[in-house]
Amino acid sequence: MNPLRVPKEKLGLNSPIPLEVLKEDTAVIQRFADDLMSEFLGAKEAGRQKAVFIIPVGPVGQYDIWAERCNAEGLGLQDLVLINMDEYLTEDGQAFIPLTDPLSFRKHMQAHFIAKLAPELAPPPEQLLFPDPKDPRIVARAIERYGGCDVCFGGIGITGHVAFNDPPEPGETISLEVFKELPTRTVRLSRETRLINSITTSRGNIDRIPKLAVTVGMKEILESRKVRIYMNRTWQSAIVRKVLHGPVTPSVPASLLQGHPDVRFTIAEYVAEIPEPQLK
Repeated sequence: MNPLRVPKEKLGLNSPIPLEVLKEDTAVIQRFADDLMSEFLGAKEAGRQKAVFIIPVGPVGQYDIWAERCNAEGLGLQDLVLINMDEYLTEDGQAFIPLTDPLSFRKHMQAHFIAKLAPELAPPPEQLLFPDPKDPRIVARAIERYGGCDVCFGGIGITGHVAFNDPPEPGETISLEVFKELPTRTVRLSRETRLINSITTSRGNIDRIPKLAVTVGMKEILESRKVRIYMNRTWQSAIVRKVLHGPVTPSVPASLLQGHPDVRFTIAEYVAEIPEPQLK
């Protein structure tokens, strides 16, 4: 069956990726926040000196909830290492966009997580990392230093990307084996990615979306002990079907998660709707 024709009631059936469907968008965000808490506590109970997470900016809302809960419970996060999975770059690709830019992921994490934590509970600054265009191996070194990544949290883009690992452009080819091993690096964003990001953040102003970004690679994502994916956009109805029920291919990067030993998708119920055209 064409993956795009999988009906709502059969979504996820016989897929190698376990699927959790929740009623509302708010439930997905709450689940994300709950997972952040439980996975941190679980890593500590398992004897990990540092819990290492790769995290996205979006979906949004989960970090505010987690900070509030940590404050309420007095839970210190000094043993947490956070590796943000990507960030936009300036036109020359040599630096992050400035913190004054509303699109800055670094600004978002500071405002919606670090600044909301009681100072005595926050992770130390050296354990708050972003991939660096001038030093791409900073992520690999951190993961190695702290004994591996416990969980990679994320979402999926309209191209099927995880982080900013977009599929090859038309006319480009890359083998599955090579794609799996792509490391942290600077990338040129696909037009599809820039367009959908402009719709969700900039009222469709695609010229406002940077063309370059730095991203963790498929290698770091696939080598994480666990992967947890959250989807709450109506436009994800098509791509979730390709990822769950289509072939494993670099053309749909998140399809590579079909081979991961501990992965789970959590989606809002409306994302499960079949992606049929509607003129309104």
